[in-house]
Amino acid sequence: MKRFVERLVLGPLSNNVYILGDDQTGDVVVIDPGFDSQVILDRVNEKSWFLRQVWLTHAHFDHIAGAGEIAKADDPALPVGLHPADQAWYAQDGGAAQFGMSIPTLPAISLSFDHKMLLGLHSDHAPVAEVRHAPGHSPGHVVFYVESLGVMFCGDVIFHQGIGRTDLPGGDLDTLLNSIQTQVFSLPDETHLLPGHGPETTVGYERENNPFL
Repeated sequence: MKRFVERLVLGPLSNNVYILGDDQTGDVVVIDPGFDSQVILDRVNEKSWFLRQVWLTHAHFDHIAGAGEIAKADDPALPVGLHPADQAWYAQDGGAAQFGMSIPTLPAISLSFDHKMLLGLHSDHAPVAEVRHAPGHSPGHVVFYVESLGVMFCGDVIFHQGIGRTDLPGGDLDTLLNSIQTQVFSLPDETHLLPGHGPETTVGYERENNPFL
């Protein structure tokens, strides 16, 4: 298995959408599909990849807006995964209306994430990623650690010299800081952090340079 990551920067909030896949089988999952989902589907088709699942780090609208369109790209619809503690956000379209926005109809969640859960690219594949519950930005925020690639998909938990906002319902600064210390900074310094917005960084760099930590 030769794993790879591809990043697409999409939508009005410049969200990072990630495609995690296996070069040998062509199986891929999409992580946090926000707006412009057709761009994601076009890229998958261009590369002749096989969409298998949709993984959501959390349920804020800019990270879930394209989940329905991606999920229904196959029949039956692709599994969509989310932590149960973010179901309230998901049921409210991720809070899109609070920001004067709307998103396409969302699919039902069919994959319930839990802390330390192991995920394969396909239901019958060997695990490639570990789910880590990292609340604080939202109650059910998770991150995905792919040890074989030395990367963590960290959503809105931590950014290059920044951290996620905690002023939305369910957010809490102390909880977020604890999540970063226990679920992110517990990894090797060379681990690449792939955030929901902005450039990638590393555990070591943020440990030494992040002004919020």
